[in-house]
Formats: sequence, C-alpha cells, structure tokens
Amino acid sequence: MLTSPAVHFGVSEYLYPPARPLSPCSILRSPAAPRAVVLALLAALASIACGPRDESAPRALWAPTADTTRTVAQRDSALLFPIVPDTSRTPGATLEVTSADICVPGYSKKVRNVPAAVKRQVYASYGILTHKPGDYEVDHLISLELGGSNSVRNLWPQSYRTHPWNARVKDVLENELHRRVCAGMLDLAAAQRVIASNWVSGYRMYVHPTPPSRRKRTRSRPASPQPVPQPRVP
Repeated sequence: MLTSPAVHFGVSEYLYPPARPLSPCSILRSPAAPRAVVLALLAALASIACGPRDESAPRALWAPTADTTRTVAQRDSALLFPIVPDTSRTPGATLEVTSADICVPGYSKKVRNVPAAVKRQVYASYGILTHKPGDYEVDHLISLELGGSNSVRNLWPQSYRTHPWNARVKDVLENELHRRVCAGMLDLAAAQRVIASNWVSGYRMYVHPTPPSRRKRTRSRPASPQPVPQPRVP
C-alpha cells in the first residue's frame, strides 16, 4: 500500500517525537512539516496575538479630562439656616425672562415688589417673630438680577450677623453671576441653579474658595514705620 511521502513523514515525525522537544519555530522550519500542521500553528499564533481584547480595561483614548473647576468643600452641603435657606420653604422661583431682559440697566428695580405683609409672612414661616434692625433682610434666593421671582417660594430671611457667610457675601456672588451671564460666559439657567442649590458652594466656585472675612485675616499686616534717626546736634 502506497502512502504520500508528506503524510508519512509528518505522522512518523510527530508520532515518534525526538528525544529533545521541538519548538514551534523548529517545526515551521522543518521540511517534513505537513502543510496542515503549519497552518494550525499559524492559526494558533494568530489567535494569541489577535485574540479578543478585554473591554473592561480602561483605554487612554476615553480617559476623562482633568476637571479644572475649583474644588468645593463638602461641608457646604451640611450648612443650615440662617446661612442657607430651608429648601422645603424656599426652593427658589423665577420669572419668564431671558438674559437680554435682566441685562438691561435698572431691571431689578423695575420688577422688585415685596410688600411688608409678604415680608412678615416670610419671617413667620421661619419662626422669626421678632428681630433687631440689621439682623436680617428678606432676600431673594435667586436674585432679581438673575431672573428671580418675588414669590414667597423665592424669599427667605438672610442673616447679616453670621460669619463668614452672610447677606453681604451672597451679594458679591449675585453680582458676579450677573456679570458672567451678561458677558455671555454663563447660561442664565445655569446661574439660577448655582445660586438656588447652595449659594456658598457657588461663591467658592465663581468668586473665591474662601470668604472675604477669612482672607482679610490671613493677609500680612504692613510693617510699622520705623522712626527716622535724627541727626545729633553738635
């Protein structure tokens, strides 16, 4: 019975392996290696080199860019009244206006309308029955210059006495957000969300990471003038 020499050499070589194991490279270089074996080895090597990738591994192409926004202190979320309003009483409310409306000079003065009876209602809703002049102001959570409404849902008694966060500091944030909106640097709806969600965090992000009272304390005091030596009279 006649057999193919190629098949004969391939079977005999691999059924009776030599004393020293053959490496894949030596098998491929062997003139007696059957074509089927060579193709099988090439397929195995290709499957190792080009096998399925682990999609769970992170890819540099999808890596998120670094967030350059100023870090907001986590403790701001724990602030309570009178530094920030009670969101169940004062969630914030806005008027149907655009950035073009609020950027007209004199807009806030034109739309301001909070009667004394409404102010008393706001104080009562927060349990403030009496207060001294200069303790509080009935503040628009979303300021009028940012499209805020005169509704009681947008009003709260904001303290002047708390430090470092108080009504004067919030006014600085309101002016800065208004400036950015009118300069086209910030969307009006985004500015409204910033000041309604937590105005202290908004101050840290858009004005300065620390309140002004603390910055004043950390500034170095100017050195006291030294006395000028007087010439001695002979």
